[in-house]
Amino acid sequence: MSGAEWASAQLVAAARDGHVESLTALVANTHPHVMRFAHSLCASRQDAEDAAQEAMLILFRKVGTLRSITALSSWMFRIVRNECLRRLRRPMWDELPDTGVTQSPEDEVIRHLEAERVARAIAALPDVQRRVLILRDVQGLPGRAVADSLGLSLAAMKSQLHRARANVQAML
Repeated sequence: MSGAEWASAQLVAAARDGHVESLTALVANTHPHVMRFAHSLCASRQDAEDAAQEAMLILFRKVGTLRSITALSSWMFRIVRNECLRRLRRPMWDELPDTGVTQSPEDEVIRHLEAERVARAIAALPDVQRRVLILRDVQGLPGRAVADSLGLSLAAMKSQLHRARANVQAML
């Protein structure tokens, strides 16, 4: 889907020039597409809404840097993708206990590279497997809550979780 399907060239040009009504219309036209994409990438509804909101804020702040209307959709999708990946990685870092031991710069680089490998492997999973894995293993939700939030039976959720873990292990 191109940016032209989201908004006219005149609307984008007016928004770039600081016309408030045009910027408001551009954000309103773009929001449904961004939300749909965020829901397909992020693990939870909350993360998708937060990623879409962040993308809308970036559009609002930086629309003046947009070079052409055709770049709008790819620019917004890239922002959403990066925000979803950032949210995917965040819990792993936030939940690590402070052991009081300072790591060497080399250890931190290795830890960062490993986290990126895991994030890429998780991002490559099919949608349902990715969501189940993140909700269950990363966010620590109970199995019943994961199944209910995704509209799956408990047995189907467990099956998808098993497949997701096996796929991630195979990719690593």
